[in-house]
Amino acid sequence: MRADRLLTLLLLLQNRGRMTAPQLAAELEVSVRTVYRDVEALGASGVPVRTERGPQGGFRLVEGYRTRLTGLTDAEAGSLVLAGLPGPAGELGLGAVLASAQLKVEAALPEGLAEQARRVRERFHLDAPAWFRDADPVPYLAAVARAVWERRVLRTRYARWRGEVRREVRPLGLVLKGGIWYLIALADDAVRTYRVSRFQEVEETGEEFTRPAGFDLAVYWTETSRRLEAALRQDTARLRLSPRGRKLLPMQFGAAGARALAAAGPPDEDGWVEVELPVESEAVATGDLLRLGVEAEVLGPPGLRRAVAEAVAVLAARYDAARYDADRPEADRPEAG
Repeated sequence: MRADRLLTLLLLLQNRGRMTAPQLAAELEVSVRTVYRDVEALGASGVPVRTERGPQGGFRLVEGYRTRLTGLTDAEAGSLVLAGLPGPAGELGLGAVLASAQLKVEAALPEGLAEQARRVRERFHLDAPAWFRDADPVPYLAAVARAVWERRVLRTRYARWRGEVRREVRPLGLVLKGGIWYLIALADDAVRTYRVSRFQEVEETGEEFTRPAGFDLAVYWTETSRRLEAALRQDTARLRLSPRGRKLLPMQFGAAGARALAAAGPPDEDGWVEVELPVESEAVATGDLLRLGVEAEVLGPPGLRRAVAEAVAVLAARYDAARYDADRPEADRPEAG
């Protein structure tokens, strides 16, 4: 472990230049005292580390010194696919491995390319989870990821909508979609999709399996997503949208809303347009369309228009009753309980 830490310290100084002891301690997750000991060890091994005193001081390598001791381990090489996703890499248990791999790649780059890589990292950041939603708790994600890497059969207990099920699964891959982790696995001779947060128990059996020949994770996910969307969006709603409603539609309905707007006719004299929007079942669509508030009117189908009107009537009656209660003298209000 100490040899790995000394190499990481050396690469940090090589890639980033002068660093203070507290900065190095934070990167290496050790104490400041340990940093001083490690710097002494590097110096004793012949690495030219300079110590600069004062408020602007720290440690740096002698100008022109570079090491080429940057070989990647198998785990580090595998982690590079997650180079733009430090949060998910940490969830998978690969955070430290990824950081080490990135340092080694930077150290191996010519100086101009290394500087360009640093500028890209400083200016661009990918945040996978959706807004205003906490990520799913995924206590078994690291264990599932390990089984994916090592092709190990898992014995699981999984919470479905219709109740729990126990299955042995053969993990084929993990997908991160909108901040939610999904496991793609073979179970009962069929490829299935599992939401990782719904695993109640995960246990390694120790049994190794052979991946199906020709299985392509990206192709499977794309095809499955399309089938799911087609199955869910079984109807089409006709809407009138105000100018503000036109802005809200893609925000609330994503790509489907954007496509509906692109196919809309010209606005009327008040700026309203008519669109056709693919929607899910009547009950789901009613709730979804109510999010547009007064900026939309449902024109059809008749059943959906009636369902939205009934929901609005219930809300209106509820708020009228609340206002009536608020206006009544306190002595006339019914007691709680």
